[in-house]
Amino acid sequence: MAQTLTMINTIIFDLGAVLIDWNPHYMYRSVFDNEEEMKNFLATVTTSDWNEEQDAGRSLQEGTDLLVKQFPEHEANIRLFYARWYEMLGEAFWDTVEIFKELKETGKYKIYALTNWSAETFPVAFERYEFLKWFDGIVVSGAEKMRKPTPEFYQILLDRYHVRAEEALFIDDNKRNVLAAEKLGIKSIHFTSAEALKEELISMAIL
Repeated sequence: MAQTLTMINTIIFDLGAVLIDWNPHYMYRSVFDNEEEMKNFLATVTTSDWNEEQDAGRSLQEGTDLLVKQFPEHEANIRLFYARWYEMLGEAFWDTVEIFKELKETGKYKIYALTNWSAETFPVAFERYEFLKWFDGIVVSGAEKMRKPTPEFYQILLDRYHVRAEEALFIDDNKRNVLAAEKLGIKSIHFTSAEALKEELISMAIL
């Protein structure tokens, strides 16, 4: 086991919910007077499944028009989703950013990001969070027109940056994405908190 761990020379981070706080509630709380109405709208209209299609490469315009057709009574609020999308970005998770910084400063690892994110909105985040420029490379699902947990999406990163699966460690908050990475032979950590992540990295002799 220890021998395997010493082989790790590449760290792959997910971004949302690991390094960046993104939440539609931040914007829609200024739109809805009623919290339950807002939650119902997000759960039944602008759903995660719908948003993930934009992450997989569907244009914001097409995704919006499709939803307006389906829910014409919610048109105004649907159109706000991307018109005011930047207001859904919260703070960075600075405790995790600090871990990223520590890993970077060791000089031992190449560090990449593999993210489910619309190609049209990602540039907004890239400009906002300076630490995104620390990565040795970022693979954005919307630009590749496929997303996690599709195995081919992980393979894009491995191939593009000449990473061997057995020499990489993947960190993601979504269990399905972790399981998909493990099936490809990538050792993975299911992210729950910065504190737990740091403990695990120390136990693996990575930090």
